[in-house]
Amino acid sequence: MNQILKQTTPQSALPSNESSDELRKALLQQAQTVERLHFLIEASKVLNSTLDLAEVIRNILEMTTRETGAERATLFLMDHEHHELWSLVAQGLEQKEIRLPAGKGLAGWVAENGDVVNLADAHDDARFDRSFDELFGYRTRALLGAPVKDRDGRIVGVLELLNKPAPGFNADDLQFVDGISVHAAIALENARLHRESLYRQKLDRELALARTIQQGLLPEAPPMLPGFDIAVRHSTSQYVGGDYYDFLPISPSGHLFVVADVEGKGASSALVMSNLQATLHAVARHVHSLEGIMFHVNEGIQLSTRGEKYMTLFLGLLDVPRRTLHYINAGHVPPMLVREGGEVVTLSEGGMVLGLMPHVRFKRGIVQLERGDVVLACTDGITEASNRMDEQWGAARLLKAGIEHWERSAREIVDSIFAEVAAFSEGGTLTDDKVLMAIKLR
Repeated sequence: MNQILKQTTPQSALPSNESSDELRKALLQQAQTVERLHFLIEASKVLNSTLDLAEVIRNILEMTTRETGAERATLFLMDHEHHELWSLVAQGLEQKEIRLPAGKGLAGWVAENGDVVNLADAHDDARFDRSFDELFGYRTRALLGAPVKDRDGRIVGVLELLNKPAPGFNADDLQFVDGISVHAAIALENARLHRESLYRQKLDRELALARTIQQGLLPEAPPMLPGFDIAVRHSTSQYVGGDYYDFLPISPSGHLFVVADVEGKGASSALVMSNLQATLHAVARHVHSLEGIMFHVNEGIQLSTRGEKYMTLFLGLLDVPRRTLHYINAGHVPPMLVREGGEVVTLSEGGMVLGLMPHVRFKRGIVQLERGDVVLACTDGITEASNRMDEQWGAARLLKAGIEHWERSAREIVDSIFAEVAAFSEGGTLTDDKVLMAIKLR
């Protein structure tokens, strides 16, 4: 039977040495492909097992150096907002960010062009930035630089593999880096979002603390002065703001009150506001003339902000026994003195805003108060509150509300006006800090 088979089997059907080699190569290539797919699956699991950005980067670098035989690796992440590349490097027990402009060095070139760079000796390439070798005392030879792209093809980083022994990085290394790129990009994006979430939570906690501290700088309640009814209300559009009010006794018969508005909103304005509060309290203890207080407050604010921040401020002095109001208006929304019958006195005497120029002098105004007089002082968050049509509430509506509510208590006047402003500005695009103070002579 074997003899028959030998006679009847065509010579072309018998496996040759050449076809056996091809078969072995195909089987080996298939095994390598299966092994690489298995590795990529396992790599994806490892990369997505943590949301710590530093650990994700460390896992990527360990995998790529182990699989390619590179001596070391660096992963630069793309900061699209600032058009920069950045990386985490170890510095003692801490981690430090290093940043470089996109386009600088080979990593920057890869980030801008999206192409792979494979060099036998990086120092032979004019694009290579030698400063990193000098900084870390290292000699880069073979270098493979590849973009890390997400599923949409967007470059999220650049992976640099360094100093694989001769003959250097090959096609298999390029294929491996390309295969792991999307998995690395997904893990990096998840870690980045987690990092930003933690940062926002930390920032929210710090802002909440800052809000508590800032509220502690404001009086708990208006002073109880014989013959006067005083109320005030304050709200911020953000956690902290630059609007400020205060009450300071300077003598048995004299009481200062202030309403101020630091230019801008947010943390920077809140810092200037706290500086104003400290400066005003320090000056008022030693200087009792309104002109002197305003002069020294302006000097202090101008010096500390170097003229880069300004504020408007209304400073009033109530002479309780004489029922007299002395005041200086430094560029602030002019308070209104509303009298019986709808008569209105605008309190505008004073000078320019604070903080822009040194050695500014101010002039005081004096008003004799009468029974039933109501002083309304506010910040521009009240008068500039806007509705859906971008129409401002304005001084005219404030005056109208003051006249309508003139017979009511100071607290009722403040709450009514706040409610009217809120109803008017509902759905409006402009929000700002607000202070409204009412002082009524009984």
